[in-house]
Parts: sequence; C-alpha cells; structure tokens
Amino acid sequence: MKPLHTNRHAVRRFLLETQHLLYKDETRHTPDPEAVLQMIQSLECVQLDPVAAVERNQHLVLAARIPGYEPKLLNQLLSNGRVFEYWANAACAIPIEDYPMFEPTRNRLQSLTQSELNTFEPVVEEVLHRLEVDGPLPARAFRSTERVHGYWDNKQPKTKATSHVLNLLLDSGTIRVVRREGNERFFHLTERTVPSEYLSSAQSIETMEANQLLLEKYLRAYRVFDFADARFGWQKMSAAKRRAEVMKRVEMGDVIPLQIDDVRRPYFILASDLDRLRQHGQESDDHVEGPIRFLPPLDNLLWRRDRLVDLFDFTYKWEIYTPKEKRQFGYYAMPILAGDRLIGRMDPGLDRKQNRLVVRFLHIEPGIEITEELRCQLRDAMGRFAEFHGVQNIVVERIEPATLHLE
Repeated sequence: MKPLHTNRHAVRRFLLETQHLLYKDETRHTPDPEAVLQMIQSLECVQLDPVAAVERNQHLVLAARIPGYEPKLLNQLLSNGRVFEYWANAACAIPIEDYPMFEPTRNRLQSLTQSELNTFEPVVEEVLHRLEVDGPLPARAFRSTERVHGYWDNKQPKTKATSHVLNLLLDSGTIRVVRREGNERFFHLTERTVPSEYLSSAQSIETMEANQLLLEKYLRAYRVFDFADARFGWQKMSAAKRRAEVMKRVEMGDVIPLQIDDVRRPYFILASDLDRLRQHGQESDDHVEGPIRFLPPLDNLLWRRDRLVDLFDFTYKWEIYTPKEKRQFGYYAMPILAGDRLIGRMDPGLDRKQNRLVVRFLHIEPGIEITEELRCQLRDAMGRFAEFHGVQNIVVERIEPATLHLE
C-alpha cells in the first residue's frame, strides 16, 4: 500500500485528539466512576506508578483529561471490579473485560516465577491460606522475620518474604489487587474476584487469538505507532516479528503507512483512523492554542519518547534515576502541553505542612515566545494543579528563562 503523505502538524493533532488532550474544555465538572471508566476504555489502559512527588501517575493522567477528576474515582472502579491491575505497557489499570486477552502474559510470567515460588513454598501456602480465609489483606497483614532480595533490593536483602511472595503471585496472576487505600494495596485470590465469565474466557482462549487481541489493543492505545518499539504489542516479539505483524496488516488494508514531512522513521496508523487524520491535515499549520496541562512522566502520550522527538521536537527523559547533581530539569519534571505543543517542563513537589505547591523548576523551551497570555495560562494551570492537590499556595523556586517571571 502506498504511504499517505502528511505533515507533523496533522499527525500530532490527531495523536493529541485520540489521547483526549486537544481542544479540551477546562470547565470543572463532577465526574462519576463511569466517566473515568469510559476514559480508561478509550485510552485502553493507564499506567500505575507508586512515586508520589505529587499525586501518583495514574491520577495525574486522568486529571489532565477529566476536569474535576478525583483519585477516589479510580479506586472505586478497582474496588467494584470494573478495572484490574496487570502488565500492559507496564503495570496498568485495565478494563476488566480485557482480562482474557492477558492469559498468555499470565502463563508466561507463571513459568518465569514458578521456580522461585517453589523455593518459598511454605510462605506461598501461608499467604494463599490467609487470603482464602480472611479475604482482602494488605502486605502489612503478613508477618515475616525473613528478609529476601525483592524486586528493588540492589545490595542487601530488605524485603519481607511474604511481600516478595505477594509480588510473585501477582505477576503469575494467582492473586490480584482488589482495592487501594492511598498507595497501600489489598490483595485477594483471582479466582474469587474476577467474574466467572472472564475466568472462563481466559481458560478457553487460544494463545494466538489472545496475542492478536493484545496487539490490536496496543495499536489502539498508541494510535501512531512504529515497529521499532521494543514494547510493541505488549508481548515478547523479535524485531523481525514486529515488522511482519505491521506489514501483514498493511497488506490486509487494516493499517496505513505514513510518509511524514521531515520525519525519517516510518510510522503507521489504523485504517479506521484515516478520516480523522485527513481532517487534521486540512487545518492550518499554525499552532493550535489551548489551555496548559502538565503531563506526568508516564503519561500515555509520553510512552514512546522517539515519537515525541519526531512529532513535537521535544526530548524528554524522566530523571528520577539520574543522580541529583546531574539532573537538568528535576526529579519529577512534567512536560508542559500548551495547545498542540510541548513547550517546557515543571518540576513540582508538595509541602503539606505549609499548604503549598512548590515548583522547584519551571522551564520553557528556547524558541517559545514569552507573552503575557502565556504567563496568565501558566498561572491558571498551576492554580488548577494546586487545587487538585488540595493546597492553596504556590511557590516557584526557579524559572528559566528569567523573562518568564510570573509575578
């Protein structure tokens, strides 16, 4: 199939639209769990992360798209069994109806964890018995004096044996997170908490069918994709296999190759999205103005960093693992989206004692015109961000360029 010729303006507006980040109404609403579920279904999943410099990633993703969003809404969906937590792009909140297609992933992780689970067999039996008898329990409910090398122990064994077993059982799909209170997870047996129809479908689904469904889910989540992505399809695939899966769909007419001006990397879209992309291609190349939003480091839009460079001329690295003295933008620097452009970064933190949002560094990219309108938009956006976090005051410690002053 001949590639569709287009430009970066059109592709990035299309991408932002499908990510629910374009032409956004900032009017504050009172959303309910159903509205949040519909957003997750449209995005396909939302990545989870425990880092709490401000609110956690999953809640920041949803707050950037749903005015009036509150973290309790996602927690209600988890408690009510409308979403489940498992490995997609990474650890994610996923609509429960997608449970069957992850069966090959669960089987693969079961085979990888079985040897270690066998090593901890007495602890495994204790954990499963407690859950069967007592129902949902947090990690602190299990007492253990034994310390082992957990997932994040680089040197000395620091993790409780019971906590490590809980993580292994999570990966294998034997148990799952059924609710969260803050960042505390409550676990229960999967067979007791997933609706029987989905358990039955998971047991009967063929591996090839499940893998194809999962790949299609990935394509819908990314919308503008390339086969060089190591996470392609959210399954273990060689580079040759990734390319073959894309080209097979091109030959079938389900996927459209793109020829994007000034972009060398080959990108593709779903054929069902062609009209939406063409519509954006008919628009002016002038930048779309719009309200400012701060995107968390693991926002869906940011999953493919090479794509940010190609479409937005924006290079982003999450510096959480960079030594403090080598950080350029900050521990939790959040890209700033203004209309259809990524224009800078904000590194926020919370000072609960002083009831304030502390912006450690506010940076605007070179080439972005500093106008009074931009200053007003930034002040408004930081005000909304502070309100979302339940604080009233804002302190900006460092600004670049200096002409950006917000007083």
